[in-house]
Parts: sequence; structure tokens; C-alpha cells
Amino acid sequence: MADEYFFCLNHHRVEERGSGCTAKDRLGPYPSREEASRALEKVKERNEEWEQDENWKDGGGTPGIPG
Repeated sequence: MADEYFFCLNHHRVEERGSGCTAKDRLGPYPSREEASRALEKVKERNEEWEQDENWKDGGGTPGIPG
């Protein structure tokens, strides 16, 4: 498989496939070190988008389906 990179949530660093922490402690895979290094920024951006999405509501219903 092509190079894949992960962001370790324990150590806050980029790790390569086959080395580093277990999958439960990592985000990814990402196609480049640069993208993996932005993992937490990307999570924050997505969370903000979902908070503003009228179709995504906590407390019941199906995400993405109005009503």
C-alpha cells in the first residue's frame, strides 16, 4: 500500500503505517505527513460545520435527514 500517515492522539505527532501507537489512539490514514499534522485542525473544522448544519441535530432523529 502507498505511504499512509496517522496522527497519534497520545503523543501529538505524525506516525507512519506499521509503526507507532495502536489504531484506537490515532486519526487517519492521511496521504501525506502534512495532512496528518493538520488532523486536529480538520476535526475542529468539521465539528464547527456540523454544529452549524440544520440537518444535524443532537437529541434524536437521523443525522442528515430533516425533520
